[in-house]
Amino acid sequence: MQEQQDAPRLRRQLKSRHLAMIAIGGSIGTGLFIASGATVSQAGPGGALLSYALISLMVYFLMTSLGELAAFMPVSGSFSTYGSKYVEEGFGFALGWNYWYNWAITIAVDLVAAQLVMHYWFPETPGWIWSALFLSLIFLLNYISVKGFGEIEYWLSLIKITTVILFIIVGVLMITGIICGGENTGWHNWIIDDAPFAGGFSAIIGVAMIVSFSFQGTELIGIAAGESKNPDKSIPQAVRKVFWRILLFYIFTILIISLVIPYTDPNLLRNNTKDISLSPFTLVFQNAGLLSAAAVMNVVILIAVISAGNSGMYASTRMLFTLAKEGKAPQIFACLSKSKVPHNALYATTAVAGLCFLSSMFGNKIIYLWLLNTSGMTGFIAWLGIAISHYRFRKGYIAQGFNLNDLPYCSAFFPLGPIFAFVLCFAITLGQNYQAFLANKIDWYTLVATYIGMPLFLVIWFSYKFTRGTHIVKYDAMEFPKWKK
Repeated sequence: MQEQQDAPRLRRQLKSRHLAMIAIGGSIGTGLFIASGATVSQAGPGGALLSYALISLMVYFLMTSLGELAAFMPVSGSFSTYGSKYVEEGFGFALGWNYWYNWAITIAVDLVAAQLVMHYWFPETPGWIWSALFLSLIFLLNYISVKGFGEIEYWLSLIKITTVILFIIVGVLMITGIICGGENTGWHNWIIDDAPFAGGFSAIIGVAMIVSFSFQGTELIGIAAGESKNPDKSIPQAVRKVFWRILLFYIFTILIISLVIPYTDPNLLRNNTKDISLSPFTLVFQNAGLLSAAAVMNVVILIAVISAGNSGMYASTRMLFTLAKEGKAPQIFACLSKSKVPHNALYATTAVAGLCFLSSMFGNKIIYLWLLNTSGMTGFIAWLGIAISHYRFRKGYIAQGFNLNDLPYCSAFFPLGPIFAFVLCFAITLGQNYQAFLANKIDWYTLVATYIGMPLFLVIWFSYKFTRGTHIVKYDAMEFPKWKK
């Protein structure tokens, strides 16, 4: 206990408005602005909407689970700490390192995307220069102070959210005929060719990983809880708003894209890593005749990329700090600067994010796709950890006779919520690239890039378990410490 009391502590400087904006803004990035068009083109309008709806429901259940845990125990280690206390110590250890790796790689993904966006304006400039510039910017934003990070992220997220709202308004005006959007606008886009479910079930499963990547970042409220003021009040407030924000920013967005742009539109098919600046948002504004708005969309996409990388740097740095603080990482990463920022953890995370520079050696597309697949898998593992931790937390809490009314926030969907989230998340994790096994020749390179996160997680978990001799925590042995401000 004395060691924990003497350990360095982060400052609680994030306000409710910071936390609320981080909860939704952190997940609005390259996935929504860039990859959303690919889901429509690959799975058709109905397939894309169904995939987004299912993942949205899963993410909402996960956020209610995380909200209950984070409001009760607001720590920067979040689900790594919860996994250790309510599942198994090695499980929490592996979750923590997995999540650090997940966001460190996601930063690299965002920086590669930044290269490709900047190529739109400066085609002759080497991409690694932009990666270096934006990596330095993200590093500085995180190095100054957590309050500075929160404020910058608040305004960046506000820009993204405003853009999505304007996009929805323009889309509705086009669909209703108030703004001329061309002859292809309307419900008939849902019945052309193989629509609404182009590619069938396999296509829906195939785009599930792309959709899930769009939602990565919603769990940041769990990490930010460790530095938020009054987390017992701000966490529940943020979680309660998640459902309506998901409905507005994701479901409505995909519906409008599917109604305004036919899934057979070749411009959607160009919406990949070679032409990442051509977002479906840009296409909609172009179709509406708002060419200036379409041009501005590229700036917004760049802001979204920087914001996502900024959030990723924050999340991974705090996770590494907490691992070190709990003795699960070298103690050097537990050191804090004068402004109470874990600077050594920040240095290490920045170094890993520098993997984006490899893109200039092997080509943007290859590295970007590899990093995207790897990040997507590790993100799913973190979500699985949240569902398992919450299920066992609630079971143990009830088994020891505690009153649910004493919880700062109590999920109303237990046990259905965590069970549904776990089953769907696990199914998508295993089936995301099942078609590769049915091909005449297996592409082992792609399979390794897709599934490497699973065996890596298991190796880390069981290596720790067998080395330390840890066991599953029994319900009657769980500790439920009362959090103190």
